[in-house]
Amino acid sequence: MPLNISKVAVGCASLDALQARQRLRLSEGVVPIVTRFRPKRADELIGGSIYWIVKHRIAARQVIIGFADREEDRRIIIRLDPLLVPVRALPRRAHQGWRYLDPADAPLDLDGDDTGLAELPPQLTARLVALALI
Repeated sequence: MPLNISKVAVGCASLDALQARQRLRLSEGVVPIVTRFRPKRADELIGGSIYWIVKHRIAARQVIIGFADREEDRRIIIRLDPLLVPVRALPRRAHQGWRYLDPADAPLDLDGDDTGLAELPPQLTARLVALALI
């Protein structure tokens, strides 16, 4: 089972803001995220997900397609699938960079959840997440 990472969506006050940012970054069917260092466990991360922290809650995830080196400054590009999948909100403290996230600790997708949360209107879901009720 692939490993995951969590990362703070710096400057994003909502999932909508993160989606807008991702649309602007989209290039050739991939969303590139630039980071300073290659994760030591990069091979284990391919096929896993990056879980985005928005307002101190894990709110969504994107599948990690791979890694590339940026030649001009030797930074690392994390290549992400453009599909942003909402997940059940999970409280998480802010941190710098990324943190590894074991698959057993990762929140469930809202779409695969049998509680019916995926059928709620997006505004209501966002409000319930903000109140830490889901």
